[in-house]
Amino acid sequence: MRVRLWGVALAPVLALPLTTTAAPAAPQQGASPVPLERLFDNTAVSEPSAPESADFDGAGNSLSARDLAAAGWTPGRVLTLDAARLRWPRAAAGRPDNVRADGQAVRLRGRGDALSLLVAATGGTVTGTGTVRYRDGTRSTYRLTAPDWRTGPLSTKAVALPHINTPGGQRAERARLYAVGVPVARGREVAAVVLPRDPGPGADLHVFAAAVRDNGVGWTGSWGASTGGYAKAGPWRDQTLRLVVHSGAGGSRVRIRLANTFASAPVDFGAASVAVQGAGGGAGAAGKPVALTFGGQRGVRIPAGAQAYADPLRLTVPAGRNLLVSLYLPGTVTAAPVHRESRQVSYAGVPGGGDRTGDAGAASYPGTLTGWPFLTGVEVAGGPGTVVTLGDSITDGSGSTAGADRRWPDVLARRLRAQHGVPRYGVVNSGIAANRVVTDRYRGDGVSTDTGGVSAGHRLERDVLAQPLVRTVVVFEGINDVRAGTPAHEVVAGLRAVARRAHGRGLRVVAATLAPCEGFADCTAAVEARRTAVNAALRARGADFDAVLDFDAVLRDPRRPQRLRPAYDSGDHLHPGDAGLRALGESVDLRTLVPTAP
Repeated sequence: MRVRLWGVALAPVLALPLTTTAAPAAPQQGASPVPLERLFDNTAVSEPSAPESADFDGAGNSLSARDLAAAGWTPGRVLTLDAARLRWPRAAAGRPDNVRADGQAVRLRGRGDALSLLVAATGGTVTGTGTVRYRDGTRSTYRLTAPDWRTGPLSTKAVALPHINTPGGQRAERARLYAVGVPVARGREVAAVVLPRDPGPGADLHVFAAAVRDNGVGWTGSWGASTGGYAKAGPWRDQTLRLVVHSGAGGSRVRIRLANTFASAPVDFGAASVAVQGAGGGAGAAGKPVALTFGGQRGVRIPAGAQAYADPLRLTVPAGRNLLVSLYLPGTVTAAPVHRESRQVSYAGVPGGGDRTGDAGAASYPGTLTGWPFLTGVEVAGGPGTVVTLGDSITDGSGSTAGADRRWPDVLARRLRAQHGVPRYGVVNSGIAANRVVTDRYRGDGVSTDTGGVSAGHRLERDVLAQPLVRTVVVFEGINDVRAGTPAHEVVAGLRAVARRAHGRGLRVVAATLAPCEGFADCTAAVEARRTAVNAALRARGADFDAVLDFDAVLRDPRRPQRLRPAYDSGDHLHPGDAGLRALGESVDLRTLVPTAP
């Protein structure tokens, strides 16, 4: 049975593997799998001058081909969305470009952790159940939610377009498309995906593209930063940025991930390079920077909402060292996706200074900037996989010494490197200052001064599940929710929903209790009551979490448990300083990070 959820803003996937079996399934429509393009039976895209050539929703409305082109979503373009390579249909405007799901079997090939589908619903949000078929004859089922193309959440969309073509002309209204992840059985080769059945009269689930995502097999996260918003920048004109990041895991090959998250237009990079920072620090490199390529080319255009991975590069990345990633912007950039709370100074060349990505010296970079625009990941070849820390400002390092890499995930990464009792995982920090579990700070669309990110649930796919060979997620978040007045039971429900989705992808889920904050301006008695209730629920644990870290017990003052221990307080009574963050990182029993063998 399919459930239609009208007007509810959900994350684009609430999908869990329900069963895996070798037994025959009930007959399904289109049981012989065929390529998706051969199933297209609906036309979603029209030119503004010919809106009658498409009817996406049964009412004569459609997507604008002009808007799609302006976003870089041109026919046949491969779009990397949440680490999956999805091809936008090759069809010209006015030709069939999607299939309305009704049990069709779509031929796919590959191994990975997920299937990614590019979808949108018409007539309201649609939820349905489908099947994944494997080459060995087994099958698994999934449950998928596709938000409505006109009313779904902007915070989880892959792209938003500014207009809708209607029979009466073009209307200024946001149209949305979504990339949805569907779990698969790891290690098995996918043969086909059977789409959900027709949800019934008045609604449809439209599928534009599908692909198997390999989730970075053979790669380990060395550094990462989550995009918190889309903010005014520069303007940067014919200019090179040199971003400073700190490696965790080391390796003999490296690849870099860039992202144009939340954008409405493409961004062009004319060149890029990577180098180890010189002994003197600053913008100087230890040797000549090594040029990056993208599909063999020096530059790359990243469409709105998409990502780009540089080609793997033979370069030894030392563990625990600063790297310089240089990005040349040949055009004019006035806004960018950014991680604001970097606690690290990076550098900028002069406007009109051209491509300085190959310069080893610091003289070409007289300007400075804080925050990390565009750059979201550094991965190294090999290794046992990645631990992701999902959190807010405490995880992001607010309160720590700038430029010293003393965030608690940095401490954890150093401990993992220095031992041999458990796998030496890489650690990716997915903390965003001001982030919440349940509600969005940044709405997920448009230029904004708020870079507190979309909610943990809304960013889970991008910031956790799509990270390279992720094994475990540590969730330390919720204090900003209770400070904002969100009831404790809603925060706990949000944390449990994150855990269920992560478990559905085979991850180990470790939760952490919330730290005290008495003395901070808005940390009232009511906030303390909500915080205490959340912590009680986390300590009860149940089946939702594989382990719980009692960060509250680590940081609280024994004489007054509702406040931070004075020696651990950064001074604002909300954020731990270096000593407190070190205590958090050192308190983690490394064995809690290791997934249980299947």
